[in-house]
Amino acid sequence: MAKSGIGRLFARKSVEQMHAEFEHGELKRTLNATNLVLLGIGCIIGTGIFVLTGRAAAQFAGPGIMISFVITGTLCALVALSYAELASAIPVSGSAYSYSYASMGEIVAWIMGLLLVLEYGLAASTVAAGWSGYMASLLHDVGLDIPAALRGAPGTEVTDFTTGAVVGMGSMNLPAILAIAAVTGLLVLGVSESARVNNVVVAIKVTVVVAFIVIGAFFVNTDLWSPLIPPRQPPYPAGETPTIWGQIGESLWGLVTGQSNGQYGVGGLIAGAARIFFAYIGFEAVSTAGAESKNPSRDMPIGIIGSLLVCTILYIATSAVLVGIVPYTDLNDPAPIAKAVNQIGLPWFAALVKIGAICGLSSVMLVLLYGQTRIFYTMARDGLIPSMFATVHPKFKTPWINTLLVGVLACGFAGFMGLDALADLTNVGTLVAFALVCATVIYLRFARPEIRRPFKTPLFPLTPALGIVMCLLLLLQLMSIEVTRHFFLYYLAGGIVLYFVYGMWNSKLAKGIVVTGHEDVLPPPNPKIT
Repeated sequence: MAKSGIGRLFARKSVEQMHAEFEHGELKRTLNATNLVLLGIGCIIGTGIFVLTGRAAAQFAGPGIMISFVITGTLCALVALSYAELASAIPVSGSAYSYSYASMGEIVAWIMGLLLVLEYGLAASTVAAGWSGYMASLLHDVGLDIPAALRGAPGTEVTDFTTGAVVGMGSMNLPAILAIAAVTGLLVLGVSESARVNNVVVAIKVTVVVAFIVIGAFFVNTDLWSPLIPPRQPPYPAGETPTIWGQIGESLWGLVTGQSNGQYGVGGLIAGAARIFFAYIGFEAVSTAGAESKNPSRDMPIGIIGSLLVCTILYIATSAVLVGIVPYTDLNDPAPIAKAVNQIGLPWFAALVKIGAICGLSSVMLVLLYGQTRIFYTMARDGLIPSMFATVHPKFKTPWINTLLVGVLACGFAGFMGLDALADLTNVGTLVAFALVCATVIYLRFARPEIRRPFKTPLFPLTPALGIVMCLLLLLQLMSIEVTRHFFLYYLAGGIVLYFVYGMWNSKLAKGIVVTGHEDVLPPPNPKIT
């Protein structure tokens, strides 16, 4: 039955309809639990640990970056439990977009789709910018130098690999563009081939990270961990330093008022947690693979929670070793782990770290672009964006036009937008999306208690409610950045206008059309559309 009036905005797909779409889907179901865990690890371990950890320690948290990782890891654990419940109950492509469609309605699902463009598409460009730095450094080590103008986005400073001095201004990040182009081509060939490549790459980069932890631990100077939380900059007046609880209260009030001082102190821990949040993006990418999982109800919770747990342990250990080798004030470097290895006198291992970082960042780009194409595939099948995004290649069984277009857009952002701006915008979109996912779990528990849930979020409703609160706290920190705030609000407003211009009038659900695996048909006399 077609929807009309305001009901079109909040038309919802039933869970039963989504299950039917999954059963009749065209995409090949080739992924098992191991593939999904590795898919998550492949996406999580990347720019966050290889690039952003040092910058966050130097600019915001100091040695307390270890605590920042605990804060962000706790938040992501709360969100992961919510994702696991939804992924087991609604095993479809589209991730949080599909979950929102089943709970809060079409307009919320559209907004979620906009947020996921930032989380996946823009994040892939962010990772490509980090990949470019390591690749350029490695090529420099073997005597091949990329011109400074081709190593950075327009307006960004390009520095010397040895001295750190500025050697020019960027005009285009060519290595980042080439990296996105290569990953796009691989994804067109098929998810099975991509998954096999990803498994090999994940093994390489995890080995490098573990080796850094094990070898670096012998060179840690624990004196560099003190003070764990450096004093706030500028410092408090003499004799007026508040207690730790007073500092927490001050930091929270600063977030609310938009006047938080993010350099060191407790406020620095929160600011650091907001910046390194990017390091955890990826565990939920597992949920975009629902339509290509062999047994999604069992395997997807394993993939989501398993990948997050492994990476959280590695992150905390890596940051502890990093700030124990190099003074945190010296870590504002595009390749902080390589710098730490160089400092302990192991140049051969520094080269190995760069190779591992390049492999690691390559796999992250692959998973992020994979997730973005599957979200667009699902939205196109729903009629909210043009149908060409759902065109499946007759041989490779992949949404190839969708993939090529996403790749072109990602190349543009990677080549012409700076790393910090890309990371901040990605974090904002992801935090809002995560908060909506937690809200979806709460809604469905009350609105559809009868749905079969192979995995249930523990300590309900406390777990998803805490996830929402923590997302909002970190979001406030990022929205205090004027450029980020303005870009995000304009982007969101423009996306909503696009819905009313195109999506609202082409929505198959609002017209009463049931989406099946091979064609769109009119619904039976008593369709299961809510």
